[in-house]
Amino acid sequence: MRMVDIIEKKRDGQILTKQEIEYFINEYTNDNIPDYQASSLAMAIYFQDMNDDERAALTMAMVNSGDVIDLSDIEGIKVDKHSTGGVGDTTTLVLAPLVASVGVPVAKMSGRGLGHTGGTIDKLESVEGFHVEISEDKFVKLVNEAKVAVIGQSGNLTPADKKLYGLRDVTGTVNSIPLIASSIMSKKIAAGADAIVLDVKTGNGAFMKTIEEAEALAHAMVRIGNNVGRNTMAIISDMGQPLGNAIGNALEVKEAIETLQGKGPKDLTELVMTLGSQMIVVGGKAKDLGEARQLLENAIQNGSALETFRTFLENQDGDGSVVDDVEKLPQAKYQIELLAPKSGIVTEIVANEIGVASMMLGAGRQTKEDDIDLSVGLILHKKVGDKVNEGEALLTIHSNKEQIDDVKDKLNQNITISQTGTEPTLIHKIITE
Repeated sequence: MRMVDIIEKKRDGQILTKQEIEYFINEYTNDNIPDYQASSLAMAIYFQDMNDDERAALTMAMVNSGDVIDLSDIEGIKVDKHSTGGVGDTTTLVLAPLVASVGVPVAKMSGRGLGHTGGTIDKLESVEGFHVEISEDKFVKLVNEAKVAVIGQSGNLTPADKKLYGLRDVTGTVNSIPLIASSIMSKKIAAGADAIVLDVKTGNGAFMKTIEEAEALAHAMVRIGNNVGRNTMAIISDMGQPLGNAIGNALEVKEAIETLQGKGPKDLTELVMTLGSQMIVVGGKAKDLGEARQLLENAIQNGSALETFRTFLENQDGDGSVVDDVEKLPQAKYQIELLAPKSGIVTEIVANEIGVASMMLGAGRQTKEDDIDLSVGLILHKKVGDKVNEGEALLTIHSNKEQIDDVKDKLNQNITISQTGTEPTLIHKIITE
């Protein structure tokens, strides 16, 4: 088998066989195919696309390029959730204990974040003592006992994806549906999930800017999952503005606790309920989404969701008493209000730029080596569609620096107040094919 023949075949719009795709992934991972040939094939895929069988074969070839986590010792259907990213995306912090409290095991493998705020692990480390450096045996034991645990990502999970993504990033081939879909799904499958729920974001704070792009990606990932034996569902949700009110690590943990108490922001609560209902259905604990939602609402109302979060934190040496007293979370030195320059209706909050403002405070990393300030961030008081009066607080800046004119300028440039406006749609579509 020759790589040049595979490139020419895809260049001409033909369908690659499973063996050809496996040959490419195996040989490229083992440094036997040069970058210029791999980038040539990626560009051919970018222009010629792949059918469902090719996408499934590419995904599984990347899964099998490295470690595959075996969760078979965990009882029940292991459900994983993936979001394509956003600003203020606190869903995992709420969903993991909420879904676990209904009896669906959540064995979560998470990473640290680059960008606006930390990743799920960074956020959880806002809780004193919490850590993810636990053995796989303890991980399995905790999920069997409490239905939820979080562990750090394996160093050798889908090495083919890491290598191929680095190449795509510098050759103009990132924005390709089959390459994006196989990249995301390979990591979820290698992490041991039996079933997968996807939250595909759309809007100015998302990778997929239009609903059409997001829908194409969601359908692609759902089909890949189902084709390789993983029950997969998806929703398309809005990321035109930050989700919830909190942006920042400790601030998002506080908001997650409030949401588990039934006092969370309307949009975050609705998204959690929608995703959680899908997780309950694919986890086999409910026949339909309506029954699943009722189970979740009951878990919040009777306090079992919050108690599951407490147990989860304590099982990984965190201070579970933060669920009773959120003031135990890291606190920033200064709270500075950003005031509305005029009266009207908030018509735009540019999610990705608001995220940048949070990162400027120290809430996120620009490089892997950067330290994160867990206490800083933003709390929004107004969302798109809300009325505001001149001089009223649009948001509060939590900072450990008193002089933050650059942050204020960034925020003012990316919040628009007009005389008319409407509340945006949060959930655009639910995909259950």
